[in-house]
Amino acid sequence: MRYAKVFYSLVVLALLGGMLAAANPTSKLQSALSDLCGGLKNLVPVAAMLMVLLAAVIYSAGQMMGAETRARANVWATSCLTGALIGIMIAVIAPAVLNVMQPGVSTAC
Repeated sequence: MRYAKVFYSLVVLALLGGMLAAANPTSKLQSALSDLCGGLKNLVPVAAMLMVLLAAVIYSAGQMMGAETRARANVWATSCLTGALIGIMIAVIAPAVLNVMQPGVSTAC
């Protein structure tokens, strides 16, 4: 019985210590969301442009091949362009969505 009280006391102290370590979780969340927004604004447009270039290369290479390969190349190029369009939409919409989650995030990116 005595060991149980000591154990429970240690558990309560550990929980309180964890709560004290996370004294301001809101600022940490806002910092993480700002980093995410900055990463989206920097990475996604570059990846979208590379996908557009890849689509152009695939389409042009497919035009020199036979009918079946040309059809597959058209599908692949269309998929690349669709992915690029979705990436650009994410880069445009993400700051607004993150600002709804945590106000003040979109001003950082």
